[in-house]
Amino acid sequence: MNSTILEIDLLQCFLAVVQTGGFTKAGDKIGLTQSGVSIKIKRLEGRLDTKLFTRTSKSLALTPEGELLKGYAQRIINLHNEALQRFVTPMASGTLRIGIEDYFVPSLLSPLLSQFRQHHPNIHLEVTMGNGITLIPLYKEGALDLVVTGDCSTTLTKQTLLKAPLVWIFGQDYELPDTPCIPLAVFSAPCCFRTQSTEALNRAGKEWVVKFTGNSVVSIQAAVEAGLGISALPVWALTEKLRKAPASYNLPDLPQHKLVLFADDNDINPAKSLFIDFIKVEMAKLLM
Repeated sequence: MNSTILEIDLLQCFLAVVQTGGFTKAGDKIGLTQSGVSIKIKRLEGRLDTKLFTRTSKSLALTPEGELLKGYAQRIINLHNEALQRFVTPMASGTLRIGIEDYFVPSLLSPLLSQFRQHHPNIHLEVTMGNGITLIPLYKEGALDLVVTGDCSTTLTKQTLLKAPLVWIFGQDYELPDTPCIPLAVFSAPCCFRTQSTEALNRAGKEWVVKFTGNSVVSIQAAVEAGLGISALPVWALTEKLRKAPASYNLPDLPQHKLVLFADDNDINPAKSLFIDFIKVEMAKLLM
């Protein structure tokens, strides 16, 4: 019987190196010296009897075995954190007022909220859907305890939950018309998706025209499905009735979209802390 044990702290150290790209930065992230990180990685490699990283003069890269372990390590850490949330954390109660960007389509949002309620049945959630333009003022006024939204130009304290690419979205059977202008389905201004997509087209020297303006992801999805135009949305907004733009249209690349969390670190609220830990774990799963 194999008695090898993979300690959680070794896996956490391994993932920190993967995420930061180096031992020194990983040490800064998890509170260890560079030599401390090196010792833990060597210990992990000894446990598994395999090499996890290869070094070049300029970079650190995962070996094939390291790539394989990365997926296992992330799942193990996620399950570890979920178990702590469920069994170790004291039973919290109270009301938590959350603002969430409406591009969290039902297929993503409903399971997340349902899972949190199962883990913390005594916490009453009050959820407000909207966009950053409407949610941030409510947060500033104290009407919301925290907000999950796209990154926007504000000096408020925020934490990055994940980064994901924006993609050009077409209806399943849609083809661009043989006209100079690209038809767009966009959000009402101001909107970062609208700005990023039109600026990308301008830089590429492509003409465009707004054919549909909506105020929610659902409305944009419906317009694109109906063939009113194309749009730029986070990759998770794709549905079975939508597809990524064919490469043959040579549309310009779009930047990554950053999903952030606004929450006051000075506000001691157990329910809020639980939700923040929960949403971080769930957002990490989207990238696996």
